[in-house]
Amino acid sequence: MPGFHRFASYASYASHTRLPHVAAHASACAAALLMATLGTAYAQASPAAEAKAEVELGAVNVSGDWLGTGLDNSAKTFPGARTVVKKAQIEESGASSIGDVMRRIPGVQATDNSGTAGSAISLNIGVRGLTGRYTPRSTVLLDGIPMAVAPYGQPQLSFAPVSLFNIESIDVVRSGGAVRYGPQNVGGVINFKTRAIPSTSGLSADATVRENIYTAGGGANTQYGAFLGTQMDNGLGLALLYSGMVGRDWRKGSDERVNDVALKWRYDISPSQQVYGKISYYDVKSKTPGGLSVAQYNADPFQNTRPDDYWSGNRTGLDFGYLNTISETQEFEIRTFYNQSYRQSTLVNATGLSTTHQPRNYETFGIEPRFTQRLFFGPSAHDVTVGYRYVHERGDDNQWTTTLATGRNSATQTFNNYTSANAFYIDDRMAWGNWRLTPGLRYEFINSQRVDNATGNTFRSDNNKALPSVNLSYLVNSAWTIFADYSTSFGPVQNTQLNSMSAANPLEPELARTYEIGTRWTDNRWKAELTAFKMKFDNQILQIPGSNPPVFQNIGATNHDGVEAAVDYTFDRDSVLRGLNVYANFTFTRAIQKSGSTAGLDVPFYSRFTDTLGARYAIGRWTFNVSTTHQSSQYADLANTEAESADGSNGKVPGFRVWNLQANYKLPFYKNADVTVGLNNVFDKRFYTRNVDGNAGRMVGAPRMVYVQGHFGF
Repeated sequence: MPGFHRFASYASYASHTRLPHVAAHASACAAALLMATLGTAYAQASPAAEAKAEVELGAVNVSGDWLGTGLDNSAKTFPGARTVVKKAQIEESGASSIGDVMRRIPGVQATDNSGTAGSAISLNIGVRGLTGRYTPRSTVLLDGIPMAVAPYGQPQLSFAPVSLFNIESIDVVRSGGAVRYGPQNVGGVINFKTRAIPSTSGLSADATVRENIYTAGGGANTQYGAFLGTQMDNGLGLALLYSGMVGRDWRKGSDERVNDVALKWRYDISPSQQVYGKISYYDVKSKTPGGLSVAQYNADPFQNTRPDDYWSGNRTGLDFGYLNTISETQEFEIRTFYNQSYRQSTLVNATGLSTTHQPRNYETFGIEPRFTQRLFFGPSAHDVTVGYRYVHERGDDNQWTTTLATGRNSATQTFNNYTSANAFYIDDRMAWGNWRLTPGLRYEFINSQRVDNATGNTFRSDNNKALPSVNLSYLVNSAWTIFADYSTSFGPVQNTQLNSMSAANPLEPELARTYEIGTRWTDNRWKAELTAFKMKFDNQILQIPGSNPPVFQNIGATNHDGVEAAVDYTFDRDSVLRGLNVYANFTFTRAIQKSGSTAGLDVPFYSRFTDTLGARYAIGRWTFNVSTTHQSSQYADLANTEAESADGSNGKVPGFRVWNLQANYKLPFYKNADVTVGLNNVFDKRFYTRNVDGNAGRMVGAPRMVYVQGHFGF
């Protein structure tokens, strides 16, 4: 819509404002290390000292949220560690799952120590040493809407309604987004953005088919994707998205079926007003083979000793938004969403004598209005945003067992859960010359209760918390940004933890404090970032070992610090190496326990060292990609046990490196069509992790995979 196109994002202020160079000593030290990798690139940039000191700003544009809409280029000057992965990068990586993509992002690890490891139903992402099992410590969004079935009461993504072919980009903010998004944002904010509605008239359509074949284990599956969209002359834009998968993975009895469909729309009421929304449906069924003992793994790492175990789920979602750019200094937006989710698991117990069924139902409603006003005070400009978010969750979790010998079912245990959460936030994005400062505060009011359906016992918790943060950046020139930030984050008491509350055990919300300093360079050829971070995570709620039924206490504290570095270089078109792009990233994370008898030891299931190296070469209609990812060893328990147990559930997990190759050819006789062939885990490296659920043991990683993909535009 014409009115929206003229607005400049806050991130673009850098190219219009200049001030003599001043930077904090610590920031300068970090910047110097980055500049050593950039050679003469900085010398070619215009010094900030030569520029004027007045403020020149574009119009207000905070449309949607800065993760969900419109600010794709804001990662360049964002005051915090942030990585945006585009659809083209996802395709070039050869990834067959979201986890494959996330492994390439600095500071992020995809872990597989859950009962759904390797399956399409869950998402297991850990950031900066935080547990990755079902991604409980990060705020995960889909088009800016919370993805968790219950963002406050059950943030764990044991059911994650997202699929690869519908994704336009993945935006990972590892720090700096705590004010507007929560509650579980100690591990940052991750936003999956679905494919956009076309902005031009005419019909846009494409289809993708990919066949994955594993050379060990005998597995094969097919992935499908389709897109159909248009922008009509009357102001209505539409897009229909579909992504699906059918087949099995590398383990025997690992059959999966996925359907992910969405209808997106927007309508330009006037040049300054727009309504938009999405209707979506997702369903999945995934059979999960479970862990193996050492003897079973050595005999056949791809076997399945639990052929009847499976998870399934479905979700129907609706979201709606209204955006009004009242003037070049004012903007109002309101968003609302509703989703209904169901997920269940059927798992054989450790003895093999009974099966446990755990169906769960959820309904979540949310609404969020926000208003932004630009103000000027002397040489400074301020974009002040105030917002309010209300989320209501209702759900029930049920459990019963079936005795296999008799087929009899036990009585059903049911808990009903209710959460009402109110969040108020305000931040002020200040611009003064080349400086950017954003102080902010979010205040959460959360009321939760859990009712035992059989006894009527009610467990209640009220969590109220003020969460301040501040981001600071200095825009040295159009390519170079130095930043630092501080944020506080917390996690409320969750549904399944409420049972443990009593006068003697009054659970308090988890609290974390994150400090970060870094620098980023982005121009036509170089992209580089260096970030140092420190995080103090106090008051963690952990299950008391050996308690059955589970009992939770505020007994956990961990300290996390480390360094993340990334560099990407594209050779000049006039170079003898034109067409070549090379990239690398490296992360060191030290996550240490600070409480109890294991204080001073590493947190489990997190590697201290990870890295990615790769190269892309384009010549004519051909594009070739080679890449490798690596992670160092991990521990499987709090005690950092080195020796492996016979059942495979404990012991050190070896590190590993895998290599991938890919070739893409653009068809000359068909517009917007290409064929890709690839080889993942080229050398068929055999690696594994450990599952710590009731079906514990070794879990073999993906063996060599050959894939062929065809993409056709219409």
